[in-house]
Amino acid sequence: MGVRAIGIDPGTVSFDLCGLEEDRLFLDAIIPSEEVAANPQVLVDLLQLVAPVDMIVGPSGYGLPWMRAQDLSERDIDLLVLSQKRDRGRQAVIGGMRGILRLLKESGLPICFAPAVIHLPTVPQHRKVNRIDMGTADKLCSVALGIYDQARHFSIAFGQTSFIYLELGGAFTAMIAVDGGRVVDGLGGTSGSLGYLALGTMDGELAYLLGDFHKEVLCSGGVAYVAGQPDLSPQDLAARNDERCRMAWDAFLEGLVKGVAAEMAIVSAPREILLAGRLCRVPEIHQEVVRRLARFAPVRRVEGFAQVAKEAAQGAALIAEGLAGGIYENLIEVMKLRDASGTVLDYLYVAGAEDLKRSAGW
Repeated sequence: MGVRAIGIDPGTVSFDLCGLEEDRLFLDAIIPSEEVAANPQVLVDLLQLVAPVDMIVGPSGYGLPWMRAQDLSERDIDLLVLSQKRDRGRQAVIGGMRGILRLLKESGLPICFAPAVIHLPTVPQHRKVNRIDMGTADKLCSVALGIYDQARHFSIAFGQTSFIYLELGGAFTAMIAVDGGRVVDGLGGTSGSLGYLALGTMDGELAYLLGDFHKEVLCSGGVAYVAGQPDLSPQDLAARNDERCRMAWDAFLEGLVKGVAAEMAIVSAPREILLAGRLCRVPEIHQEVVRRLARFAPVRRVEGFAQVAKEAAQGAALIAEGLAGGIYENLIEVMKLRDASGTVLDYLYVAGAEDLKRSAGW
């Protein structure tokens, strides 16, 4: 029997689970995030049902390089969810993630937590200056699937892959640049272009005027909010054609173009632009994104190997399998994932950063 590994993607809408035994898929499941937040035991029960497994890459939030679940401290949980005291216990902020992490710690399952983009040695330090969200751990996992997919698509080695990766999620938009099979830059969901629910980069003056705002503000201001329809699905919103909807989609699409152009300052000749996430499953959105980005490079949607689990869960399964010494170990080596280190707060130089770390216990 080969290595058995599971990847978990803690999405805004659903928790996705993907299990691999070499190339055989043995777990492909989705649990609504609201259900997990209300009763985290359902997640543990499903994992225990398919045990034994050799490695699980768990819901890693802002990333802790290969921290084992049983070693988690309260400080580590704070770094994973990156919430301040005023937000703790607010279900809308992190969907009960703190309770989920504590339960996973107690489960005895072989769970570890993956790094985020900022932890990687393949991203030069000068690109990390005053940055936190260059792509959360789930985005890094999604990119691992992109490397796997492009290598398979062109019949090339992992180390020959090169692309700009766009994750158009149900809340956030992220862009990550890959060159030679290594992540070299990233614009995370809270530091990049407009998302479906999230505003992306926040104007510093707006942050000042908002003052001590709660974290759920970061998941507002996106396309659906601009259109005045925050509860409407992407499919339904894409079908509307009033003035505010047109403005919202124009802002979203133009932001993608600007973001890709910026990442091409780092990777000037990518083989492809790869698309992933819920929005690119909506035909009207997918077609317009492809049309607008085709000027830069061929645009293609990532092709995974699971039927229902999202890209990040599939990538996390590949990483877990490789970390456990399976057939995808070379993917880990090419991406230099084992060399990830540090915390997301290591590159802050703004006035008050040190006081912030001390007051929060970070």
